[in-house]
Amino acid sequence: MIIALGQINTKIADFNGNCEKIIFQSRKALKQHAEIIVFPELCVCGYPPLDLLTYPSFVEQNRKSIQYLCEHLPGEIAVVVGYVDANTRPMGKALENLAVVIYQGQVIHRQAKSLLPTYDVFDESRYFEPASQRKTFSLGGRRIGVAICEDIWVNSGGELTREYPVNPARELAEDHAELLLVLSASPFHTGKMQQRISLMEEIGKSFRIPSVYVNAVGANDSLIFDGRSMAIDARGRILHVCEPFQEELYLCSIDEAFPDSAVLPEESVYKDLKDALVLGIRDYLAKSGFQRVHLGISGGIDSALTAAIAVEAVGPDRVHGYAMPSRYSSSHSLEDARKLSEHLGFTCEEISIEPMFTAALESLSESFRGLEEDVTEENIQARIRGLLLMAWSNKKHSLLLTTGNKSEIAVGYCTLYGDMNGSLAVIGDLFKTEVFGLSRYINSEAGIPLIPERIITKPPSAELRPGQLDQDSLPSYNILDEILRMHLHDCRSLQDIEQAGYDRDVIRQVIRLVERSEYKRRQAAMVLKVSPKAFGAGRRIPMARSLYELEG
Repeated sequence: MIIALGQINTKIADFNGNCEKIIFQSRKALKQHAEIIVFPELCVCGYPPLDLLTYPSFVEQNRKSIQYLCEHLPGEIAVVVGYVDANTRPMGKALENLAVVIYQGQVIHRQAKSLLPTYDVFDESRYFEPASQRKTFSLGGRRIGVAICEDIWVNSGGELTREYPVNPARELAEDHAELLLVLSASPFHTGKMQQRISLMEEIGKSFRIPSVYVNAVGANDSLIFDGRSMAIDARGRILHVCEPFQEELYLCSIDEAFPDSAVLPEESVYKDLKDALVLGIRDYLAKSGFQRVHLGISGGIDSALTAAIAVEAVGPDRVHGYAMPSRYSSSHSLEDARKLSEHLGFTCEEISIEPMFTAALESLSESFRGLEEDVTEENIQARIRGLLLMAWSNKKHSLLLTTGNKSEIAVGYCTLYGDMNGSLAVIGDLFKTEVFGLSRYINSEAGIPLIPERIITKPPSAELRPGQLDQDSLPSYNILDEILRMHLHDCRSLQDIEQAGYDRDVIRQVIRLVERSEYKRRQAAMVLKVSPKAFGAGRRIPMARSLYELEG
């Protein structure tokens, strides 16, 4: 049996566009003699649809799309797609997350998703009722089972494993499945590919059946899908892994004898990070209707890295930078900003904020009489820059990219309504040490210093007061990032982190900063998720609370 893996990029609620893409790829696969083609989870409506599922018209459009596909897909190939429909059982949630098999103009099989994730960014139990049964169907003389994304995660010992009451792959194997088809919309984070490979290898080894795994590709809001669909033989050997971060149609024959597993692509952390963020920007613009982006260029590493990623995503002609010096800006920062724009090829406009800063200080002079200068005056500068950047966004219909990194956002080393202004936080899920690493990787990949070396090597500074350095207010980033990783990603307590060898007072300082900055993150730009735990929907912490971690 020849099976096609339809790794496609869908847009949420674009029913017509998604259906046409499904039809086009199905016809293409048929011309290459495929007998069945599998598409990602919820490919008809796009994933994740979130509270669009509460609108009856959205659900009805799903139904109409399936009917449309029945009428327009070529009848000679079986097509497996994911969509949303009503739960026809008298009890439970109103909807089901479904996969259907369309063949010869009709639906010949329906399978609801059994395991509904409710961790990290997932909240599927809010909308869907789990499947009550898992059954195979017949096609071409074979018994075939269908599973949907989380349905296979029950088999793993990996970090996302949850205890579930059923094992869908096992039940399908017991129902005499000779082939398993998995529809998936599994978001990217570093290290995720190996987790999926382990899952699929385990299914082959445990149940002795071949399988195909078809994952979504593309970006929808903060989530980035890396694709990497794969084919696995009955011995659990990976036969092929599709290209990451791009669409692909791949055909395989499960009847062929493969003497060895495929040579798996090497998982490069920094290449994956770069490609994921490039796709995140590109798809957010394409799917939200913006044509160009702009950002503030300080001469520092965060804005430099953001600019480099943006230029690769949309091209230098659609990126505009603004250097906004004040009385505290160093000459080398302006030089570095100019060099960066020259190296990357985008236009960088220089506009001083000094007149506005002076006017603001004069306006506040009476109210502030007798008070020492402090962070207030620093924040005024950042907020003037934020005001200007948002004005340019309105006037020029351009998407403002924020440039803060995860370390800064975590501890609140950022200004609300200032440098936090914008629509998309490109590097907001990268710790500062990862910002340095990715910047060096980009230069190495290019073979030339796209990001000027001095930007990478000079000590980081917000340049909001004379001689200011980040390390005046924060622990060194090597220490800070490891404490943040343990606290944010691993949910480790102060005592746990102290046992790992870090100073108790430093840990207390970091945790206090993290928890007291929650109100800022609630108002922050959407962060592109590339780690196991990003700020946003995947981390929900109350703002008004006791800092119990610091007691005792």
